[in-house]
Amino acid sequence: QMMKFAWDNYKQYALGKNELRPLTKNGHIGNMFGGLRGATVVDALDTLYIMELEEEFQEAKKWVEKSFDLNVNGEASLFEVNIRYIGGLLAAYYLTGEEVFKNKALELGEKLLPAFNTPTGIPRGGSLFSPCSGMSWSWGWASAGSSILAEFGTLHLEFLHLSELSGNPVFAEKASTSHLVLNKVEKPQGLYPNFLSPVTGNWVQHHVSIGGLGDSFYEYLIKSWLMSDKKDSEAKTMYDDALEVRKKHLVKKSAGGLTYIAEWRGGILDHKMGHLACFSGGMIALGAEHAGEEKKQHYMDLAAEITHTCHESYARSDTKLGPEAFRFDTGSEAMATRLSERYYILRPEVVESYLYMWRLTHEPKYRQWGWEAVKALEKHCRVEAGFSGIRDVYSTTPTHDNMQQSFFLAETLK
Repeated sequence: QMMKFAWDNYKQYALGKNELRPLTKNGHIGNMFGGLRGATVVDALDTLYIMELEEEFQEAKKWVEKSFDLNVNGEASLFEVNIRYIGGLLAAYYLTGEEVFKNKALELGEKLLPAFNTPTGIPRGGSLFSPCSGMSWSWGWASAGSSILAEFGTLHLEFLHLSELSGNPVFAEKASTSHLVLNKVEKPQGLYPNFLSPVTGNWVQHHVSIGGLGDSFYEYLIKSWLMSDKKDSEAKTMYDDALEVRKKHLVKKSAGGLTYIAEWRGGILDHKMGHLACFSGGMIALGAEHAGEEKKQHYMDLAAEITHTCHESYARSDTKLGPEAFRFDTGSEAMATRLSERYYILRPEVVESYLYMWRLTHEPKYRQWGWEAVKALEKHCRVEAGFSGIRDVYSTTPTHDNMQQSFFLAETLK
């Protein structure tokens, strides 16, 4: 019902735009996707299909066939285009076998290749779409600074499949470069900082987090290994080593007994955890399934503790939805202490960990926690024409941000 409600309103008021603005009943394009449109359509394809919303799926497919234009100009986020558009198209193709999804994914993949034309082969964060794509590098991108770990480290899964489907090894080669560069570069305390220069291949600053800027790099390592039928031992080794080092330096227990993963700034710990970091409960549990017997239980316990902490960030708020970031450096734990961190934008990470934990342990509490989140979403985020993020999870009369994010349909509802 929630998916149908979110989709129907998007279709009615914003079809072809990137997101629905549910309060003003219009569409939002934004500049993240560099002229591409229909982010919500492509992101929602597989969810509609899995939920057997057949009529809605056909509407979405028809839009992709007739109206999804790839001949656009403008600078986009390589990372966002990859996970939302290419990931969405590939998922739809593998579920349905419909060629249109495969063809669009490959065509779009081609357009992203110029982003890798750097001295190291590590793509810069932005990517230019341009009909004469090779020309897009004439401007002085080298001064554009650094590439972000979560961005260049979150291409592997999709790009391997682009090579698989096209028979063209270039996609897999481009995506694998990051692993080569990362294996060579000196890592402070064995940690991976979030910013790397695509020109020199060196770290730009020593900020480490498993939340935004770092998060999905680690997720893609364990998933790359699983997706390779457990043959990509390099990805598994990188994942295992990174997890051990983070456990040693970043995993902490609060005075109230909550386990959390702190951020690291040049050797100084910042005792905060982002909502984005809350996917890591599920990730660590997924990795634990494939750890040696002596480590398996240890990792499952760690996964459960982190997921519990993330649930507390929801449970301790007045709306029962969690803030964008929460801290452990004051009397109140697992709560946002800054006004700028109190918002919730329909993010999936916490419920994602509940899903993984439920699947791997079958402990009923995880379903219960998921249901609590559903009730809170219905109560506080559902508006007349869709779902909206809220600006303060600690207010029972929240202000809505007027944005139904595409990942709400692609991930949170799934």
